[in-house]
Amino acid sequence: MRGGPSVLGIVLAGGEGKRLMPLTADRAKPAVTFGGMYRLVDFVLSSLVNGDILRICVLTQYKSHSLDRHVTTTWRMSSLLGNYVTPVPAQQRLGRRWYLGSADAILQSLNLVNDERPDYIAVFGADHVYRMDPRQMLKQHIEGGAGVTVAGIKVPRSEASSFGIITPASDGARVERFLEKPADPPGLPGDPGRVFASMGNYLFTTKVLVDALHRDAEDPHSVHDMGGSILPMLTERGMAQLYDFDENHVPGESAREHGYWRDVGTLDTYYEAHMDLISDRPVFDLDNRRWPIYTHPGQLPPARFTGAGIASESVVSPGCIVRGQVTRSVLSPGVTVGEGAVVQGSVLHDNVRIGRGAVVRGSILDKNVDVPPGATIGVNPERDQELYTVSKNGVIALGKGRPVL
Repeated sequence: MRGGPSVLGIVLAGGEGKRLMPLTADRAKPAVTFGGMYRLVDFVLSSLVNGDILRICVLTQYKSHSLDRHVTTTWRMSSLLGNYVTPVPAQQRLGRRWYLGSADAILQSLNLVNDERPDYIAVFGADHVYRMDPRQMLKQHIEGGAGVTVAGIKVPRSEASSFGIITPASDGARVERFLEKPADPPGLPGDPGRVFASMGNYLFTTKVLVDALHRDAEDPHSVHDMGGSILPMLTERGMAQLYDFDENHVPGESAREHGYWRDVGTLDTYYEAHMDLISDRPVFDLDNRRWPIYTHPGQLPPARFTGAGIASESVVSPGCIVRGQVTRSVLSPGVTVGEGAVVQGSVLHDNVRIGRGAVVRGSILDKNVDVPPGATIGVNPERDQELYTVSKNGVIALGKGRPVL
C-alpha cells in the first residue's frame, strides 16, 4: 500500500482437493473453473488486489501446471511500480522434502519475506468464493495490536467439523480458543446454534509469524499447519484476535450479497455455489463493477443462440453456441448445446459439447466432455451411479475428457 504499511500477500494454493474429485484429478483445487470464466484462485487474488495488496506470492505444489500458467498469463501487474503476482512452486529450500503442511510451505518460502521485509503479511487461502476488503481487516489488526488476526464467519454449529473454530473471549475481540475441525464445539454466547468458523484468512505482524514458524519447525509433534499448529500456538500466547467478516463492507455489494462466503471443498458445495449465481437477484453477483473479479477473458466471440436455442436463469460465457434448451445452468467458454438438447441445473466447463437431442440434468461436466447425440445424464439414477461419480446429494460429476457411455 503506497503511503501506508507494507503488506506482502501470501496465497496458499497447494491444495490437492480430494473431495472435489474428479475435478481435481488433473489440476490443483485453486485452478478449478468456477462461474464460467473464472478459476477459484481469481477470487482471493481479486480481493487482495482490489484492497491495494499488490505484491503477492502464490505458493503452489500439487499438479500446479494449469494454476501456474493461469497466474502468469492473467495476473500481470505493473513492474514499473514494483507490483507482482507470482506463482512460487515448492523448491525444497530446507532439504529434500516437499511441503509438510501450510505452515511448512511458508517456512520454506521465507526468502520471499526476507526479500520484501514487509510490516505485515496477509496469508489467505486460495479456494473460497467471496469478496472481501482486506484493508478493513488490516486496520483492526493494527489498532488491536495483535500478533495475528483471523477472519471468522458465523456458521451453523452442525458444520463445525469442517472448519477451524474460533472461540472469542468475553471482549469479543481476543481469541480464547482455536480448535481445528472439532466434533462438538460450544456455541456462541446468546447464539448457541452457531459458531465462528475460520475463513482461512490471516493477517500477521511479520516478526510474530516468522518467530512462530521457527518455533513450530522445532516441534516434532506438530502437523506444521496454519490452522492446526500456528493459530493454536498464538492463541495460547494471547496473541490472536478475531475479525468478524460480517463487519466487512465491499463497495458495490447488495444487502443480499453482504457476508457471502462459500467453502467449495466438495462437489455438493461447489454445485450449490454455482446455483447461487443464476437467479434474477443472485446471492452472489459476478457483475460488481466497483469490486470486480478479474480473470483472463480469452479471445472468443460473443455467445450465440440459433434456431430454437434458449437459455433462462443461466450464466452463458463467450464462445458458446446454444441450439437447444438451457435452464438454471452455468456454461463456460466454448460450450455447444445441440439442437433439441436439454441442459438443466448443470455446470458445463470449457468446450463441453452436448449432442443433438441429449439430456443433461444436475451434473458437473469438466472440460472437453463430449455427450453424444441422444445420450442422457441425470435421467436414470441407477445407471448414473454405475457409470459416474455421484455426490452425497446426487450431483453427477464427469472428469476432464471423460467418455459418456
